[in-house]
Amino acid sequence: MSERLPPEALDAWAEALQELFGLGADDIPIPLILDLARDVAVGVARPAAPLSAFVAGLAAGRAGGTPEQVRATVAEITSLAAGWQAED
Repeated sequence: MSERLPPEALDAWAEALQELFGLGADDIPIPLILDLARDVAVGVARPAAPLSAFVAGLAAGRAGGTPEQVRATVAEITSLAAGWQAED
């Protein structure tokens, strides 16, 4: 078994997560999360990408978890990453 998920298997993985947690297809906005990960990886650092995705889910969930809240939370994190300058 491969240790890495091939890109074409992402939909199957998302479906398995949906089933496991009783989520709908719209509950996992794959393009939005992938864009967030890319923007944070480029603007901050690669290890910050999964951390930021976790924080986005946590913060949006605490705010009620609607699709609009998820998008707003991701937008805030993306904005922070775009202007991020690490302290020397």
